[in-house]
Amino acid sequence: MAGDDGEVGMSEHEALRVLVAKPGLDGHDRGAQVIARALTDAGMEVIYTGIRQTPEMIVAAAIEEDVDCVGLSMLSGGHVEHTREVVDGLRAAGAEDIRVFIGGIIPREDVPELEAMGVAGIFGPGSSIEEIVASIRGTPAPR
Repeated sequence: MAGDDGEVGMSEHEALRVLVAKPGLDGHDRGAQVIARALTDAGMEVIYTGIRQTPEMIVAAAIEEDVDCVGLSMLSGGHVEHTREVVDGLRAAGAEDIRVFIGGIIPREDVPELEAMGVAGIFGPGSSIEEIVASIRGTPAPR
């Protein structure tokens, strides 16, 4: 849709592009698959990279796919290190506008450090699909 200045902007109905990735050696991806499907059902375009991705692979895919955000699914305990490497990699590539969300088994004591890195959302067991979708869209979760 062209504006007054002739520029073509993003439509409010254009689908958000989300990269879902499993960094590290964790091979359990049922949760990541459920989230990827739920985001697709919510109208988002989802790119699922699969298991055992390095932070460098995730950053490269995020940039290549021109995503709006990256969702990292982690159960193996390397969440702080892997998240830092992805966030730092995005910044180094000039893609700091790509928001990062994480989900999985995230100890409460690690949340402040992850938030200080700039993680946009942290979701543990019991997080609702509605809460995750709303956070990615940048809207309050329904109550």
